[in-house]
Amino acid sequence: MKSKKRQGIRRAIIFISFLFFPVILYYFSPYLIIMGAHENVVSGSFAVFSVLFLSSLFAGRAFCGWVCGAGGMQEACFMFRSKQAKVGKVDWIKYFIWVPWVSFIIITAVMAGGFKRIDFFYKTTHGISVNTEQLFSFGIYYGITFLILILALTAGKRGFCHYVCWMAPFMVIGTKISNLLRLPALRLKSDKEKCVDCKLCTKNCPMSLDVNGMVHKGSMINSECILCGTCVDVCPKDVIDYTHRVK
Repeated sequence: MKSKKRQGIRRAIIFISFLFFPVILYYFSPYLIIMGAHENVVSGSFAVFSVLFLSSLFAGRAFCGWVCGAGGMQEACFMFRSKQAKVGKVDWIKYFIWVPWVSFIIITAVMAGGFKRIDFFYKTTHGISVNTEQLFSFGIYYGITFLILILALTAGKRGFCHYVCWMAPFMVIGTKISNLLRLPALRLKSDKEKCVDCKLCTKNCPMSLDVNGMVHKGSMINSECILCGTCVDVCPKDVIDYTHRVK
């Protein structure tokens, strides 16, 4: 019952978030940050990414597991194909995208003379990203949606999160800083003595992580863990649970 209830709520949230994707798309746009920097503007996406980084100091990548609309679309694809992603093989690709992007933002901002004003609704129409007043926005929306879809179906479960997502590095870095400073934050804990090696945790992990291996290793820390709690809820022996304590 615990599994069905909590995971049902989680999936409902991320599916609903995906339905609102046409409204919120620009608040996660990597390009609008650059445009804003060129015009001395702190855009909505700049503010959102900053919040994601700060929140990750205390909640890790819980946003990815509990709020992200892109995650909702990918998990909906599990009904058609739930191929395991190659964790650790090409996860570095998103950093290959992220580092030059962040560097370009900094360079653009410096050359433009810095940020001088905040416009959270920058380049949106009445706060809505995809609208008839900006027909090109439909092309952006369908292009990103197709990218998420094709990666989910070909690269494996939450393939977009693993290999392309430009938001994930902010939270990965924040989580690593939190672990380094030993800040009290949302994490997973396990008791390997209770484990019966059913491996339901690994089988059901939406990020294709070897959760069973993490349990036996004695460390639940993994930069690709999105704290969705699936492993917590499918375990028949309550081996895994949430914690805010620093190990």
